[in-house]
Amino acid sequence: MRERGGPGAAHSRAALGAGPLADRLRAAILALAAARGEGSSTCPSDAARALADDWRPLLPQARELARELARAGEVRLTQGDRLLDPDGEWAGPIRIRPGGPANG
Repeated sequence: MRERGGPGAAHSRAALGAGPLADRLRAAILALAAARGEGSSTCPSDAARALADDWRPLLPQARELARELARAGEVRLTQGDRLLDPDGEWAGPIRIRPGGPANG
């Protein structure tokens, strides 16, 4: 079945629908990464902002879900030009890119 609405549309519908917050936050991360495409990235805070006006309390969970998605190969995490190991120690701002092989 062909996805309606473009890249990430199904994830967007899940993020904005009903259901457990963690599932919606995971869907928002995937939708934003797909919508931004290979040439760009998104931030965990973008996913948190999409779900709540008071988004800051969601940020730690969004970062942890991004790690889980990176472990599964669904997204890649970067800091500057550096690809992050989802099981590694890192701090500070991260970016989320669509999954797949790193392009540099």
